[in-house]
Amino acid sequence: MIRIRLDAWTLARTRIAISPLNDLVSGLYLLLREQGRVPWPYTEWAATAREVLRTVPEVAPLRIYAQLHGRSHERRVPDVFTPMPLTSAPSIADELSVLRRTDRTTVAEQFTMNYPEGVPQYLEPFLDDPDRAFGQLADACAAYWDLTLASRWPVMRTALEEEVLLRARALAADGPDALLADLRGQVRWEPPVLSLVKPVESAFDAVGRRLLLVPLIFAQGILMCSTDLPDTLMVTYQARGTMALAGPSSPEHADDRLAVLLGAGRAAVLRALTEPATTTGLATALGLAPSTVSEHLSILQAAGAVHRRRAGRRVLYELQPTGMALVSLLTDERSHSAG
Repeated sequence: MIRIRLDAWTLARTRIAISPLNDLVSGLYLLLREQGRVPWPYTEWAATAREVLRTVPEVAPLRIYAQLHGRSHERRVPDVFTPMPLTSAPSIADELSVLRRTDRTTVAEQFTMNYPEGVPQYLEPFLDDPDRAFGQLADACAAYWDLTLASRWPVMRTALEEEVLLRARALAADGPDALLADLRGQVRWEPPVLSLVKPVESAFDAVGRRLLLVPLIFAQGILMCSTDLPDTLMVTYQARGTMALAGPSSPEHADDRLAVLLGAGRAAVLRALTEPATTTGLATALGLAPSTVSEHLSILQAAGAVHRRRAGRRVLYELQPTGMALVSLLTDERSHSAG
């Protein structure tokens, strides 16, 4: 268990940001954790990603994350390998530029902090020649992104933007206490301590820092925190909307009972609404026209299966108890729990 003590100053300066690079790394860790068949809705993406890692030489430097992950039960991973986003919605190019510019002083400080007994041999290139080592790593990330995530990112980004909208609304309406209490995954908020369920035991103060929350599509319930920077604490967590990776033709949902009852389109919309979403977000995630999604939502709303509410300038749709019951009773248990 990692226990982080937060003070009122830190909570008052909580902000939320998206990080494509941290999602990329989180996806790599997901592949490493799931040595066999990766669960839905990551299954199709995982098959592509593993083939790229196996056959494309340009992504070979990404093996460093496997080495770091293999030792993560022993110690934290230095933050230089997962830099925090500098703006609320950076592009992957923005974040890879930060990775490339990692300077020798920062590397030395973080390695000394995390490896007091001496830097492991596999990390020495990053200390001896950071320009070259981090440049090669950034190039590998860019190649991997283009082959495995670039085409999926618009859908992922839409889901993440809606996650940020919901969290920002909760932060403004109910304050940081309510926001932290509602984080998904293995996290507990018992003021003033935020606990992350981990196999290692550690505790530290984050007093006088800013708190940065970063939702990830690939977190799969695993939370990470970055503590090497003196002024900011970054905590990543599982975002809503992981179904964005599944697409409209997921084999898990072929010929299911919900589709037999409602039709494939309305079934897909209802299932996607296990998390609140906008019409545009649903259309992007499901590969349907916005007008089609709007028609399905109107019918589902008339039937009392969904409800609409405003969140700022957006209109969010979410399940009513009737819709929840339909999804729960008529959706395959495995696919329902994965979304």
